[in-house]
Amino acid sequence: MKARLLLGLFFASLAFNIMRITGPVDWRMIAAPLAGWWFADFLSGLVHMWMDCRPCVADDALKELHAWVGSRASDAFMARQAEVYDGLKTFERIHVAFKKHHVTPDVVGHLPLFHLIKAPTFFSALPMSLALNVVVLFWRSPGWALLGAVIFLLGGSLTAYFHSVLHRAQPPWPIRLMRALHLLMNPATHKAHHATMWRDFGVISGWSNPVLNPIVGVLRRTGVLDEAALVTG
Repeated sequence: MKARLLLGLFFASLAFNIMRITGPVDWRMIAAPLAGWWFADFLSGLVHMWMDCRPCVADDALKELHAWVGSRASDAFMARQAEVYDGLKTFERIHVAFKKHHVTPDVVGHLPLFHLIKAPTFFSALPMSLALNVVVLFWRSPGWALLGAVIFLLGGSLTAYFHSVLHRAQPPWPIRLMRALHLLMNPATHKAHHATMWRDFGVISGWSNPVLNPIVGVLRRTGVLDEAALVTG
């Protein structure tokens, strides 16, 4: 119930921001949402990079689950996994589940929409949307800027879902249409990330990956990113 109320608050907050969009319809009304979509992809890449390279508090247990011999659908595996998860706080549980998808990538494609949008919405999109509510309430903001911000927030809230459908054999038709328009990346492109683990962290459109990849390279060479943690994941 609490999660549904928070999700409702996010959509109400977003609707308030949308209602404040005014001004002339010109080239900025096209450029701003494209920029918002680019920055949403860029943020998805930064978060993806950090989550992949951040050590888990349950690293030893995670390695045990990753190296499990036998069926992952067995009662023994499910019991051990539940034991590991029960000892984790909320964010650490999200982190372990995120890193586990590198071992069983297709599993994420079967997760329901509500489950997928909770974490990115509650941790980032909702606080940013509420902050934008305050801005538009007390200051007159250009319509094109608000439109770009709304698109950015929408993209951010749906990041995990867009990632999920990259691991789904038959995505819904709106996803296929957005891929045809190059607004969403395709699974073949995303496979480059799983193949190398060190590139293409953006999971929405992939537009920001040409910028993200050199940044990742520098952070890797300077030792800022924990390579051992990435391998663990």
